[in-house]
Amino acid sequence: MIAEWAGQGGLSVERMCELSGVSRAGFYRHWALSAPRPADTVLRDAIQQVIVEKRFYGYRRVHWELRQRGQCVNAKRVLRLMREDNLLSLRTRRFVPATTDSQHGWRVWPNLARGLVTRNLNELWVADITYVRLQEEFVYVAVVLDAHSRRVIGWALARHLGASMAVQALRMALLERQPAPGLIHHSDRGIQYACADYLTLLADHGVQPSMSRVGNPYDNAKAESFIKTLKQEQVHGREWRDLDALRAELTRFFEITYNHQRLHSSLNYQTPAAFEQKLRSVANIETSKEMTGEEGANRPLSPDPTPRVTIFFARELSLVSLSHLKGALHPSVPVFSGPFPPRFLEPICIL
Repeated sequence: MIAEWAGQGGLSVERMCELSGVSRAGFYRHWALSAPRPADTVLRDAIQQVIVEKRFYGYRRVHWELRQRGQCVNAKRVLRLMREDNLLSLRTRRFVPATTDSQHGWRVWPNLARGLVTRNLNELWVADITYVRLQEEFVYVAVVLDAHSRRVIGWALARHLGASMAVQALRMALLERQPAPGLIHHSDRGIQYACADYLTLLADHGVQPSMSRVGNPYDNAKAESFIKTLKQEQVHGREWRDLDALRAELTRFFEITYNHQRLHSSLNYQTPAAFEQKLRSVANIETSKEMTGEEGANRPLSPDPTPRVTIFFARELSLVSLSHLKGALHPSVPVFSGPFPPRFLEPICIL
């Protein structure tokens, strides 16, 4: 109060301290401790700008967004300021109608995605269906994602749960990516993904179907995670009058917000588009090196035709006698031993 009145040209600080029964030194000490720091004021403004643009961001994504904008700040500090400004949102669960009908007579395909670690694009696609509530009806959204980059590559919107909606989303993904044969397509056991129309389209493009186990959403966790993001950041708290209004909003969310603006923790806080662009840049560099022969520039002109075998042993297995190994191989095959990589837990032989 003393600081406010002093700043408005009223009584002096000394007179107000006398009236309040406090010393001037005590007032100034308290003011130095409680006055807002300029750095916090600037940071609060930056945090609020991020929250206004991306209202469903938690403190971790806000922290990385600030770093990308040139703000060097600690995540704990961002969390503290967001708590003080009451910027942490409370998310509630809503009624979820069933979208999966697994009680059908179609073939159920084995789960090929369980434990699969992707290393490039178009190795594993995941698909799922969810609902969106309009003012007077429920409509349904089918999506197809590239599991490696989390990018939405196909989607469709309809008033029904028929297979034609899922087929439309798959056609969009195939047209955009044009994958090579061998791709794995993973989904739940719903009739939309098990019917003949959908499986025929997969077979025509050399795509292998894969399905989750009964009642286990973790098998399709990447698609389920995307559905959660769609509901929390786009659907909940909004109302659409009709299907056309929703289609326009979903187009903007999929093509702009999610694929090109939203940071993903699984991608080291990159957008799917930026992540894919980096992958393509690395692939182009490797291809150019192979075409120009840069990788072989340092190799000898007359390579030794003798076959070589490099064998690494783990530290725990380093007591294995190397002489026994040499005796088991042909004398013309040299055996090289060297530092033992600490991460190897089993012996690895590279021919």
